[in-house]
Amino acid sequence: MIRQGTPEELLGPLNAVERRNAPKLLRYLGNPELLRGWRVSVVGSRAAGEDALRRARRLARELVAEGVVVVSGLAEGVDTAAQAATIEAAGRTIGVLGNGLTVHYPAASRALQDRVAAEHLLISQFDDSEPPKPTNFPQRNRVMALVSQATVIVDAKERSGTVSQAWEAIRLGRPLFLVRSLVDKPGLDWPALVLEYGAEILDHTEQIFERLPPLPEPELAELAF
Repeated sequence: MIRQGTPEELLGPLNAVERRNAPKLLRYLGNPELLRGWRVSVVGSRAAGEDALRRARRLARELVAEGVVVVSGLAEGVDTAAQAATIEAAGRTIGVLGNGLTVHYPAASRALQDRVAAEHLLISQFDDSEPPKPTNFPQRNRVMALVSQATVIVDAKERSGTVSQAWEAIRLGRPLFLVRSLVDKPGLDWPALVLEYGAEILDHTEQIFERLPPLPEPELAELAF
């Protein structure tokens, strides 16, 4: 059954910047308790190469091993690799859609989307039957940045929609990490720019854990799934 709540009802108190950049309502399927623990976005290009997909899978497994909920957008490429690897590792994942909860997009992710909705958590700010539109995805990325306590970008071209999430994370004051292979990739200007605004180069996952907020002891215990 589709339910809904305000961002503050689901995430807890928001600061002024978060409230200003949050949608009025979030609609969801699945377990909203996944919004109580550590949450890290792993995102990247739909057309990522095999090396980037391997990095996304490895990163997801390492996050799961520390009880982190992996957030992504169910897009082809990096998103699907990270979320599928999370499920295979018996972890928990949150999918954030750029369309309504009853719409399957992309078609190749239908089975994954249904599994996330049934066993994990699926979120959208859009009406249930809203089709995917180009203007929806920057808004989706803003919500992903909002529900995540950190964002990791594995791969993204110069004009990739993923870059919008980088700026949303910076706007919200969330830690933003770029894997080193992305920073070293020739022909890209945007990584250097976001690094100037506080993004960090990710060499090991311990950097992420060092930037996650502390959780109350009862919640830490409940994360041992």
